Amino acid sequence: MTGVSAVTPEVRAAFDDHLARTDETGATALALGLLRSGAAAEDILLRLIAPAQAAVGARWMSTEWSVAREHAATHVSERVVSAVAAEAATARRPHDCAPARHIVFACVEGERHTLPARIAAEVLRLRGFDLTFLGAHVLLPRLMAQVHRQGPDLVALSCMIPVCLPATHPLIESSRRAAVPVLAGGSGFGPGGVWARALGADLYAPDPAAAAESLAVRWPQAPREVAPLEHLADEEYSRIVHERAELLRRLHARLRERYPRLREPGAEHAEAVLEEFGRLPDVVAAANYVDDPRVLTDFLSFGGEFLHARGMPTAALVDALAALSGPLGGLPRAASHLDAGRRWLSAAGHAVPPD
Repeated sequence: MTGVSAVTPEVRAAFDDHLARTDETGATALALGLLRSGAAAEDILLRLIAPAQAAVGARWMSTEWSVAREHAATHVSERVVSAVAAEAATARRPHDCAPARHIVFACVEGERHTLPARIAAEVLRLRGFDLTFLGAHVLLPRLMAQVHRQGPDLVALSCMIPVCLPATHPLIESSRRAAVPVLAGGSGFGPGGVWARALGADLYAPDPAAAAESLAVRWPQAPREVAPLEHLADEEYSRIVHERAELLRRLHARLRERYPRLREPGAEHAEAVLEEFGRLPDVVAAANYVDDPRVLTDFLSFGGEFLHARGMPTAALVDALAALSGPLGGLPRAASHLDAGRRWLSAAGHAVPPD
């Protein structure tokens, strides 16, 4: 994208207003109006829809918007992406998109945040790549059936939440065994894509434009063997997964005991808080899988902001780690990660209130 963007602050404000009112017709008309007046489709995707959707997420995080309102606005954004992509495809001349390398693009198993992936896929398509988008929560058999059927030049995987990392690893390994290199993208792969590399991805891109530019400059080479994750031989990860139900029971019991509000039927945000804490055993498992406590500390950072916005003491995070420390104390790596989490919380100023 070059030159002055057609997405001015006024245009952004108007689009935000359409999302706030769940006005699909108005949002679509605005985006297509920009496109028909000469704005680049990529500009609309990356400078209008993507930041507007980030603002939607921030409104949910702050509790300004309910989950239902956030979902409704996201649906509008998805519809606008489809409309922009369809119009851009119609306007594209046949020789603009041939010959092209073929990419199969999927959200990893467990990943249901499709909008960032869809935007990235459409940017790659606009840059001239032939692309098949498989959507959300793609299981290994479905991905490999597509790989064997189409014989793509690349598999692109989107992961926005680190708890999906263990399920992502087989997708990467199986694609590479089929001699197809893997591009990874999304915040779930960690700072700078550190966990993408740990799981064997051939390339990581922090954003759609960077992905397109990297592929244009250097296509990944044929996959080479990657060293296995040797730490998994201790079976700690498998034990955490096996004990998940008990960990969750202990976690919820401790939180309900220490924070009576969570026991009150219909208490505001109580269900959302317990649901968010319910992810913690999976977060610990993912940290164990890639052997990196940053998976846990990143969740704690998010959790502090989440709890504060909902009127819950952030010290509940310390209580939550304590609930898991007993049953996981005999697992050295898991215990080390929980200790790292406690140190992070202490440094951030979160302390357990006195009994």
